Amino acid sequence: MNPSAEFVEQGMSPQNVKRASCMSVITLAYQSLGVVYGDLSTSPLYVYKTTFSGKLSLHEDDEEIYGVLSFIFWTFTLIALVKYIFFVMSADDNGEGGTFALYSLLCRHAKLSILPNQQATDEKLSTYATEASADTWQSSALKSFFEKHPRFHKVLLIFVLLGTCMAIGDGVLTPAISVLSAVSGVKVKITGLHENYIVIISCVILVGLFSLQHHGTNRVAFMFAPIVTAWLLCISSIGIYNIFRWNQHVFCAISPIYMLKFLKNTGTEGWVSLGGVVLSITGVETMFADLGHFSSSSIKVAFTFVVYPCLILAYMGEAAFLSKHHEDIQRSFYKAIPESVFWPVFIVATFAAVVGSQAVISATFSMISQCCALNCFPRVKIVHTSSKIYGQIYIPEVNWMLMCLCLAVTIGLRDTNMMGHAYGLAVTTVMFVTTCLMALVMIIVWKKKILTAVAFLLFFGSIELLYISASVYKVPEGGWIPLVLSLIFMAVMIVSLGPSLGMVRVPGIGLVYSNLAIGVPAVFGHFVTNLPAFHQVLVFVCVKSVQVPRVSENERMLISRVGPKEYGMFRCIVRYGYKDLQQENYDFENRLVSGIVQFVETEEESASKLTSESFGEFESTAFKCLVDPDHPYTSSSHKEKMVQSTCDIQAEVAKTGSERPENTQLKHESLRILKAKESGVAYILGHSHAKAKKSSSIIKKFAIDVVYTFLSKNSREPDVVLNVPHTSLLEVGMIYYV
Repeated sequence: MNPSAEFVEQGMSPQNVKRASCMSVITLAYQSLGVVYGDLSTSPLYVYKTTFSGKLSLHEDDEEIYGVLSFIFWTFTLIALVKYIFFVMSADDNGEGGTFALYSLLCRHAKLSILPNQQATDEKLSTYATEASADTWQSSALKSFFEKHPRFHKVLLIFVLLGTCMAIGDGVLTPAISVLSAVSGVKVKITGLHENYIVIISCVILVGLFSLQHHGTNRVAFMFAPIVTAWLLCISSIGIYNIFRWNQHVFCAISPIYMLKFLKNTGTEGWVSLGGVVLSITGVETMFADLGHFSSSSIKVAFTFVVYPCLILAYMGEAAFLSKHHEDIQRSFYKAIPESVFWPVFIVATFAAVVGSQAVISATFSMISQCCALNCFPRVKIVHTSSKIYGQIYIPEVNWMLMCLCLAVTIGLRDTNMMGHAYGLAVTTVMFVTTCLMALVMIIVWKKKILTAVAFLLFFGSIELLYISASVYKVPEGGWIPLVLSLIFMAVMIVSLGPSLGMVRVPGIGLVYSNLAIGVPAVFGHFVTNLPAFHQVLVFVCVKSVQVPRVSENERMLISRVGPKEYGMFRCIVRYGYKDLQQENYDFENRLVSGIVQFVETEEESASKLTSESFGEFESTAFKCLVDPDHPYTSSSHKEKMVQSTCDIQAEVAKTGSERPENTQLKHESLRILKAKESGVAYILGHSHAKAKKSSSIIKKFAIDVVYTFLSKNSREPDVVLNVPHTSLLEVGMIYYV
C-alpha cells in the first residue's frame, strides 16, 4: 500500500495527503543534506589547490583561472545535474541505488546473473516484477548476444565489482582529505603551527566521526544537516561577496570557449591538471548509492534547489578572488574568506568536513550490505538503525576497518594534493562504470533505442575517460592508493564467490542448512555415511538472497517435498532481499512447521479432487510436481496460521476418521510432523574446510590455504548469521581438496 492510500484510510483529505507528502519530501531533503551532500559540498576546500599543484603556471590574462572555472562549471552541470539527477537517479531498484542495484536490474531483465541459487520461482516475487512492455528488437538482440556468450556474464560481474571496490575505496579517502583540508586552514592564521599537530587534530576528529556511526543515519542526519546547511549558506555568501568585490566579469568563464583556450595554452600540463578539476564532483556517486537511505525525490530537490546553486557561487567567488591574488593559489579558499568572519567560517568548515565524510561512510555500508547479501563479501554484522527507513544500516566491522585505513592514509601521506590525486582516480572509475551500466539499462530495462544508449555512453563516457586519463597520469603521486585498495577488496569478493536404506529414523525434526536451492547437500551425505541415522522429519533449509531489495513475509518461504511421501523429507527455501535483515525476529520453528503442515494439507486436498478414472494418469505428474523444486508451495495465498497442538489434531482425526479415509491419512501425517516438533528440533550445519591438493601450484596453495582460510576464520559463522540456538546446533566437519 502506498503512503497516500494509508493517509486516505486514516480519514485525511486529498489536499492534506498531498501536503503531508510534500512535507515528507522536504523533511527527507533536509536530512539528506547532512548525509548525502556533505562530501560534495566540501569539495571547494581542495579543488583549486589540487588543480594548480603541478607545473601549471598562472598568466596575467587569467585565462587559466577562467579555463579551470569553465571546466568546473560544465563538469558539475553535465555530470552531477544532467547525468545523475535526470538519468541515473531514475534507474533505482525498488528504491535502492548503487552499482549493484543497476546490476540487479540487468540480471532480472536479461538473466545475466552468475550468482548461485537463482531459480525461476524467484520471478514470482512481487518486488521481482519486471516491466510489462514488450522487448524491442534492440533489447532482444542484446539479450541474445549475452545468452550466446556466457563469458560476458563474468566480465560484467567483474566490471561491477571493480566499480563497487573503487566506491568502497572512496570511503577511505574522503574522510582523510576532507578533514585534513579543513584543519589545515588554521595555518593561515597560525603560520608557525607544526604539521604534526595538524595531523594529530585530524586523527582525533576522524576517530570521533567513526565513533558516532553506531547511532544510525537518522540521528546523525539530524545532527549534521544544520551544519551542512550553514556551510552551504556560508560559502555561497562568501562567493557572492568575492564576485562583487574582486571580479564581476567572472561569469564570462561559463563560456566553453575558455575550456578550449585552457587546453590550447597549457597543453600537457593543463590536461594533467584536470585530475584536480574532477574533485568538484566527488560525492555524486555516493549520492546515488545513498538512495536507499532517503528517496529519489528528496535527493533531487535538495541538489537542484540548494546544493547546485550554492556550490556554483562558491567556485565562481573563489575564482574571482584568485584572479586578483595569484600568489595565494595554494591557500585560496581560506584566503578568500573576509577577515571578520574567518574563525566562524573555519569552525563551520571543520564540522562540514566531518559531515562530508558521512555520505561516503553511509554509502559504503549500503554497498557492502548488498555485497554480503549476494555472497560477494564475507559475512559481517548488519544493524538496522531505523524502523522507518529500511535502508539505514550500520556495520561495526566495516566502520572500524574504514577508520583504521583513514588514519593510515592521513598519517602516511600528510598531503592533501597526493590524496586528491588518489581520490580523483577512484571517483572517475566509479562514474564510468555507472555510465556503462546505464547504457545497458536504457536498452534492456527501459527499452530505449540503441542510438539513444550509444549517444549517452559516448557523451558522458568521453568526458569521464578524459578525467580518467588525467588521473592515471598521477598514479605515482598517490593514484596508486585506490588501485591497491580496490584490488584487495576485489580479491576478497572473488574469493567469497567461490564454494533410507539401512538408516535409523530418530524422533524429532532435523533442519539441514545448505547453500543449495536444489539437490541434496554434500554435508548430509557425509553425515549419514558416518552416522547412519537422521530425524523422523528432515527439512533441507536454504537461506538465500534474491536480486530485489526486500521480500514480503508472505512470500518468504518456499516449501516442497523431497522424495516419496513416506520418507518425510522436505525442502524449505527462505528468501530475502539484499536489504532484508537475515535474523528472524519471530519463532522460526513454529512458522516452518506451520508451513509444512499447510503444504501437506494443500497437497492432499489437490490429490483428493481428482476422479478415480483420471487418478492413474495424474499419479506420475503429481509426483513429479511434488518432487520437482520448480513446483514448490508458497503460503502467499494463505493467512498466517499458528501451529495446531497435537491434541487438536488427534481430536480432528477421531472426528473425521470414520467419514473420509483420506482425511484420516492427512491428519495422521500432520500429527506425525507435530509429534516430531514436540520431540525437539536440531540444526545441522556444515563446517567445511578447503585445502589445496599437493599437486597444486604455489599460487593456488597460497590462495586457498592462506587467503581463503584466513577469510573463513575471520568471517562471521553461519550459526551467528542464521541466529541458530547453540543448544540445538550440530556441526558436521568436511574437508574439500581442490
